[in-house]
Amino acid sequence: MILLDRDDLRFLTELSKTAKDLRKGERTKAALREALCRCANKSDITQLTVADICKEATVAHGTFYIYFSDRASLLADVALLFIDFLQCQMRKASQSTTADPIKAATAIYVGLFEQNPGLMKYLISHLGPNPSAQAAFQKLNREWLDAVVAATERRLALNDDTIDHDELMRRAYALGGMTDQYLTNLFLAKDPNMQSFSKDKEAVIKTLSLLWNKGLQP
Repeated sequence: MILLDRDDLRFLTELSKTAKDLRKGERTKAALREALCRCANKSDITQLTVADICKEATVAHGTFYIYFSDRASLLADVALLFIDFLQCQMRKASQSTTADPIKAATAIYVGLFEQNPGLMKYLISHLGPNPSAQAAFQKLNREWLDAVVAATERRLALNDDTIDHDELMRRAYALGGMTDQYLTNLFLAKDPNMQSFSKDKEAVIKTLSLLWNKGLQP
């Protein structure tokens, strides 16, 4: 059984663990990051104000500007840290098993969506005004899809099969977009129609993994 309700998939948990060993000033900065993450899971991250974040962090409004120039700079800071967290989790998942790395990575990605809905929504839908985070997220996607395609090409070669590299990249990007849209509707938009037949997360992972594996076959 794949456990999705894992504490190590919550970015907020990672921030809290890291903050324990920081100096006082850095702990205040960390508290603002953590407050943003908590607020993001309760309301639209793009509508949050500095006052909202400071209230959640129990930090004076003026203190915020010691660490961040404005709300956008905090968003960029947290987004880049979260992207690094995603990348680390996906790499660990794909390297943890040789049986079915695509299924392992899909399971982790589903868990990351479920445990970090506010931040995932920001990455998927609202990175336009944040070019550095947008570039980092695109780089993460490209590196992951390059790895998937390379593994697929090695598997095909063992069976004396081949698919044009550009064709595989097109398929991988299409499958990635499909996965993001499915999980966005399920966990972020909470589409009641999808939720009615997607309660079994193990089955969701199996379905998405099947589509990935079938989609990359000759």
